[in-house]
Amino acid sequence: MKRRSHFTPARLGLYALLVSAAAFFLLPLYVMLVTSLKPMEEIRLGRLFALPMAWTVEPWVQAWSSACTGLECRGIQVGFWNSVKIVVPSTVISIFFGALNGYALSFWRPRWAGWMFGVLMFGAFVPYQVMLYPLVRALAFVDLYGSLGGIVLIHTVFGMPVMTLLFRNYYAGVPIELFKAARIDGGGFWRIFFQLMLPMSLPIIAVAVIMQMTNIWNDFLLGLVFAGRENLPMTVQLNNVINTTTGERLYNVNMAATVLTSLLPLAVYLVSGRWFVRGIAAGAVKG
Repeated sequence: MKRRSHFTPARLGLYALLVSAAAFFLLPLYVMLVTSLKPMEEIRLGRLFALPMAWTVEPWVQAWSSACTGLECRGIQVGFWNSVKIVVPSTVISIFFGALNGYALSFWRPRWAGWMFGVLMFGAFVPYQVMLYPLVRALAFVDLYGSLGGIVLIHTVFGMPVMTLLFRNYYAGVPIELFKAARIDGGGFWRIFFQLMLPMSLPIIAVAVIMQMTNIWNDFLLGLVFAGRENLPMTVQLNNVINTTTGERLYNVNMAATVLTSLLPLAVYLVSGRWFVRGIAAGAVKG
């Protein structure tokens, strides 16, 4: 019996397509990395794709600790820690309330549950720009505008519709018999939620964490408008580093700052990408 070849024309074409796509998406990252490791003397030569002849990490040190963002020259580390302060509470709070809403809408079904879910979903499709001015006035009225609590509240509110959709669809795939058995055993609303539903929700929680963390970390518009001068996130700091340069533009420092800004989301995707796929397959897109 003739052995079937593993290298068929279709498979070779598929591999060629995948390699080309990977090269296309990785090429900008390669350019940023090699540029960030070159001194300015090499960058002026115009050899964009060449490896550095004299490797240096000085642009990374300068981008992190001494690059100027406006009048302050403390580097992008300020925006990094501001982003951490914004991302952690915003992600935790929005996921908690999204899971709670999904649980209540899936199993307890309060009156007008369908209408409530519809209103939440409507909020997911309204552009941010439409609501900026009313939200600025509302936060200013309660004295939260420009504060850490204000930007955390904004990200929590904007993240809640999508989080509710994820958890509601996930819980819709859970057998109702489990919930009924818990009710027969005397479980109440909160006991069932914390002892039964949350331990079963690890795959979808991983999806929610990846989505919320990357969305909030990469946000520019909401951070620029609502964070205030003391809480500007890393993306806004990066914009200031690149656009407030006077005299010679330090492309190596700019590239190092850009890579530093994208390092955390990139690491999360590399480490947790498998969990993301599993969570989606477990019910994130069912409805």
